Amino acid sequence: MKRIFVTSKLPGNFLDPLTHDFIVEVCKEVGNPTQKEISDGVESAHAIISTVSDQIDKNIIDAGENLVIVSNYGVGYDNIDIPYATQKGIFVTNTPGVLTETTADLVWALMLAVSRRIVEGDSYVREGRFQGWNLTLLLGLNIYGKTLGIYGLGRIGRAVARRATGFNMRVIYNNRNRYVEAERETGGTYVDFPTLLKESHFLIITAPLNSETRGRFGLGEFKKMRSDAVLVNTGRGPIIRERELAKALREKIIWGAGLDVYEREPEVETELLSLENVVLLPHLGSATRETREKMSEMAVENVRLALSGKVPINLVNPEVLKIRT
Repeated sequence: MKRIFVTSKLPGNFLDPLTHDFIVEVCKEVGNPTQKEISDGVESAHAIISTVSDQIDKNIIDAGENLVIVSNYGVGYDNIDIPYATQKGIFVTNTPGVLTETTADLVWALMLAVSRRIVEGDSYVREGRFQGWNLTLLLGLNIYGKTLGIYGLGRIGRAVARRATGFNMRVIYNNRNRYVEAERETGGTYVDFPTLLKESHFLIITAPLNSETRGRFGLGEFKKMRSDAVLVNTGRGPIIRERELAKALREKIIWGAGLDVYEREPEVETELLSLENVVLLPHLGSATRETREKMSEMAVENVRLALSGKVPINLVNPEVLKIRT
């Protein structure tokens, strides 16, 4: 029987049907496995279901001599050495689409939390400091009628933009390519990067991580933004240079920030932890029960198809088909 190695326990019971035809091993019930645990686990595996926290590098791929597929639980796949997996004839898949609306909801949660100082207010009440209404207490920013800037108008970026209609916001975006169809859908306007920085009241990062986006936002960019701007990142952590963001927040170069992902995740820049004008979340973008279970279903289905001799649905390296034929 072919063997499936799962790095972490998946939400739902979608692995159960696989146990009739395959040997299924789950490495961790709780938490993330070490690189050695992953390496040991893939030695005799024909498939691995990994998460975005697992580094599936050349060493891991070489350890899995029988690997047919790396099924990544998540929409991102920068944790996988795609070129090397492709060279070795291994399918790589992800779980796109199902987390779009859920992540867009979280973007708006962060926008509201930062602009209306929700976390600060909650702490203020819990610490017993609330003595009644005060006309200058925890003054925040309006969202309604402001300019929403989006860096990366993919599925999630478009979903964020659609929600802006209810807040009567002007939507601008910057992307590698202009998306005319997305502009019709969202009412957004394409602008160059300097204009995005200059005019956005709320600048949302939903771009993937690549050579162009890595480190794209640093002190130089923050100084070109509005002093009352709010930066939100639910894309990938290394798009922002965190130490420089901490400086920009501390010196009030920008007004605030909301982060769900981090440059050296799970490590967080120490200074950010002491700043009140940033809201920090532990990578909760897709963290609803409904979405995570759908992601489990997709990851498992990709494995089932690959091990049955079929092409998986959510293939991110279609070039592998030429190598496998």
